[in-house]
Amino acid sequence: MTLQSSSHLIASPWQLGAPLYMPAHRPDLIAIANGEKLPYLRTMIFCTEDAILNKEIEHSLGQLKRCLAALKTTAEPRFRFIRVRHPNLLTRLLQLPGIETIDGFVLPKFNEAVFNAYFDQLSHTNFKIMPTLETKEVFDVGAMQALRDALLHETILKHVLMLRIGGNDLFNLLGIRRTRGLTLYDTPLAHVIAQLLTIFKPYDFHLSAPVFDYLDDIETLRRELRIDLAYGLTGKTAIHPEQVALIESAYAVSADDYQMALSICAEQAPAVFKMHNAMCEVTTHQRWARDVLNRQRSFGVIVAGSIQQDVCVLG
Repeated sequence: MTLQSSSHLIASPWQLGAPLYMPAHRPDLIAIANGEKLPYLRTMIFCTEDAILNKEIEHSLGQLKRCLAALKTTAEPRFRFIRVRHPNLLTRLLQLPGIETIDGFVLPKFNEAVFNAYFDQLSHTNFKIMPTLETKEVFDVGAMQALRDALLHETILKHVLMLRIGGNDLFNLLGIRRTRGLTLYDTPLAHVIAQLLTIFKPYDFHLSAPVFDYLDDIETLRRELRIDLAYGLTGKTAIHPEQVALIESAYAVSADDYQMALSICAEQAPAVFKMHNAMCEVTTHQRWARDVLNRQRSFGVIVAGSIQQDVCVLG
């Protein structure tokens, strides 16, 4: 049986969990891709951009070619993406045997200048695409509105799984780096993230949260994850395997939110009702409720302090 990608199984971007970037030249790339190592990963992104040097490109392409030839079907879906370096490298990647088994591509430093160079190659494929917003144009409202309008074209939109926010590249443009103890939302990027959300989310784009750089500052990461959710961001990339479980556990839904979301989405729900001392309004809370239910399907519900999967009705 011919191995196929898993992209058709992605009903919600929440299914990607906490993706992990890894350099494409890693010697254990095949073992990770097939779940023999790091079996708990939902999503991996093989990086041919910032994670490798120019002199390592050819070796990375060779390793990816070997990986594609050795990919196996896994018991649970493992989503596999490649972060490309530039449009010319995408051309070479698309020529690799077995590239159709990859779920899609992350497009770094994405703006209108590279839009056609990428989508002229991708618009007639089945790949899912995650453009990364991380250039100086991100600070320009008009540029982001123009990019949004270009992405809304029907031949393009069907490919866009979510937009990624490249926090470290944006920090670099500002000449700063966040320090331990500070969340993204204690920095100038708080305004930028809010602006991106108001430009893209009303048009049904999902945006993912920037990475958290420190492995030894768990409490700040926990605070940042709570604010990510409050802002309406979807998912967060891990910088190291030990962050994955912590990030994904933060996405488990509270029992109260789950009950309210179910009730709001119920066919016979009244227009307005009270639940858990909160007002629930079907019209204005519908999108929130659907997002909560999508999170629950991927990460479960917190019941009596523990996470339970496949909960249908809570007493």
